[in-house]
Amino acid sequence: MVIDVHTYARPDDARVTHLDLDLTVDFESRAISGTARLTIETAPDAKELVLDTNALTIRSAHWVDGPDAQFELGPVDQHLGQPLTVALTGHDVLEVHYSSAPSAASLLWLDGEHTESGRPIMFTQGQPILTRSWIPLQDSPQVRFTYSASVRVPDGNVALMSATRPTLKDGAYEFAMTQPVPAYLIALAVGPFEFRSTGPRTGVYAEPSLVDAAAWEFANGEEQIQAAEALYGPYRWDIYDLLVVPPMFAFGGMENPRLTFMHASTVTGDRSQIETLAHELAHSWSGNLVTNATWGDMWLNEGFTTYFENRLVEALYGRDASDMAWALNIDSVQEMATELAPAAQILHRRDLAGRDPDDGWSQIPYDKGALLLLTIETAVGRSAFDVFLRGYFDAHAFRSIDTESFVAYLTEHLLEPHGLTADDVSLDEWINRPGLPGNVPDVLAAGFAAVDVVLARLAAGDSVDDAVTGADPAAWLTPQWARFLRSLPTDLDLARLERLDVLFGLTATGNSEIRSNWLVLVVRSGHGVEVPAWREAVSTLVHRYGRRKYITPLYAALAQKPEGLAYAREIYSTARAGYHSSAQREIDGLLGIAQG
Repeated sequence: MVIDVHTYARPDDARVTHLDLDLTVDFESRAISGTARLTIETAPDAKELVLDTNALTIRSAHWVDGPDAQFELGPVDQHLGQPLTVALTGHDVLEVHYSSAPSAASLLWLDGEHTESGRPIMFTQGQPILTRSWIPLQDSPQVRFTYSASVRVPDGNVALMSATRPTLKDGAYEFAMTQPVPAYLIALAVGPFEFRSTGPRTGVYAEPSLVDAAAWEFANGEEQIQAAEALYGPYRWDIYDLLVVPPMFAFGGMENPRLTFMHASTVTGDRSQIETLAHELAHSWSGNLVTNATWGDMWLNEGFTTYFENRLVEALYGRDASDMAWALNIDSVQEMATELAPAAQILHRRDLAGRDPDDGWSQIPYDKGALLLLTIETAVGRSAFDVFLRGYFDAHAFRSIDTESFVAYLTEHLLEPHGLTADDVSLDEWINRPGLPGNVPDVLAAGFAAVDVVLARLAAGDSVDDAVTGADPAAWLTPQWARFLRSLPTDLDLARLERLDVLFGLTATGNSEIRSNWLVLVVRSGHGVEVPAWREAVSTLVHRYGRRKYITPLYAALAQKPEGLAYAREIYSTARAGYHSSAQREIDGLLGIAQG
């Protein structure tokens, strides 16, 4: 087994195979408490079971149908938490009584000011190693187990989990997950949610005022599932429901099996962010079905999923749409080659020991990983690559895999049968070196032709009105605006920036993707703090959203100049409490704020 440096667990000695939870969620104390009953398998000579915990209070532990358990909590590591070591007795079911801390890193407790309903909501975020902050378990992507749960919540609330749809019995919501999952894919949400069915396998949960709009936004869920199945085989999780979580959620989506979390900003009213749903659905194969063995292998989750996402976009919306997606992937990697340290540009990260695995997060595993797969597809042909990828998902279903094992499987089952070697596709350069290899396929995105004309005119000094003549930016799609705003020079003069805003309403747009890119641009130009409307818009965005894709680039841009850094710290001081711990940690670092 590959060594996972982000877990205390020793699953070769003793491994959890099933988890049964009996929990109570308390909004007043901001705590989850109850019992975790863990069924284990042990090696003949094993002496101890080791679990991961982080800031949990362990009240007691005993072996079911056996004695009290002899256990010890080890020293605290700032990233890994504490090991819970339990002496084995020959029994195979351990029951732990515990409670989480109000500061549990996985849990986001939102007051009514941050929700549409004005009522509190709580939800979890387990990836990468945060589930240990609300459940004692083996928190490694290599350890899969089934689970069941009984969850009591305050009156007027509904509990939802990444499992079967809830059933209410004796005052508690009950759940079962019969397919084995790693710990990071256990999810729980509690709030005043309503449900709308959108298809035979799909449905949407959301707060009451959002649920109908969300059901319309994601009405093509079943169509997307069928398109995904046509590409890479059957959907193996029975149902595919969505939960629209409030805007302070740190991500656009989270692929919890059976219950994907979707950020509220993806409910746009025009289905312009439907690619986020394609990405999260694709994770049902790459990530959930076949999982990276360690967080240094994260590209095996995210690169495969981004490739799959682009293929879904092509199947559903045409080649022009997917070509724009691929071109943005290339733009992203090229931009990061100038912004990230060389070690951070490498797909297979071997430098995360002793660090939070979230330190490895960037767009590199997504975009560069996807482009590697596109390069391999180009080398062998699409039909051959699709057969290979479907076989890969089948061969490794409900298992984890590391980079070395993938390379060996790829070589044996695809490259060698086509008379190719790893060197023929520059595999080592893609996986183990920084930058974008020279054999990345050319992508000609017709949808960006008009965008690039406008960019060239502006670069030549044209006025905004002259530059956009014949281009009709008002009709541009979100990817076209992304290309335009990310490619504009940061030294564009104030007059032309103001004219762009007047013509196209970029500060006031309801499209959060466009607005966030625009505000990053005006901040980088040096005018985002001095122009009152832009200054106010920056504050509004970071107080409205906790999504790292939006707020992190904005805080980073502000931090580049003294006056911007001062303003960033000012607005962050009042926005921070609403952010998830992962966003807090990232932005604390950007702004040089030490937290005890």
